[in-house]
Amino acid sequence: MTDVSGPERVRVPFTVNGRAVDVEIDTGDFLLDVLRERLGLTGTKRSCDTQVCGACTVLLDGQPVSSCTVLAWEARGRTVETIEGLARDGRLHPVQEAFLEASAFQCGYCTPGMIMTVKALLDEQADASTDTVRAWLRGNICRCTGYVSILAAVRSAQRRLREARATAP
Repeated sequence: MTDVSGPERVRVPFTVNGRAVDVEIDTGDFLLDVLRERLGLTGTKRSCDTQVCGACTVLLDGQPVSSCTVLAWEARGRTVETIEGLARDGRLHPVQEAFLEASAFQCGYCTPGMIMTVKALLDEQADASTDTVRAWLRGNICRCTGYVSILAAVRSAQRRLREARATAP
């Protein structure tokens, strides 16, 4: 006989944007859905649902992941960072500032995922080469900008982050 009782419900404690959360989910729920529907963090976008476009990119323990294919229970005890968590004390993160300065977006749909991927890259490799930037961004599709302004934004973000490190106490 087939069990038709439905998915198992579990509690998943994790940290999102520096805040501890504890949500009850179905074991089949994706992280994207929990972030958007349960936690109201709608900056992370749904697009392809197949880990191809990058619009749903968030950082899981500092690494970019496609939240449309990561099961929410995989975040248990871990740290998730979304686009909403980058700004601090009313100031945009240097990567966000650079994207604005370089007009590295048109419709803006892919922008949160692009910014999260760039943040992870620059956290790991502050002076990443253009080839490395392109390699990291190959999983983020933009149908509007042609990528030139996005690459300019990354260069600007690198400069901003170097200046911030140089002036840090």
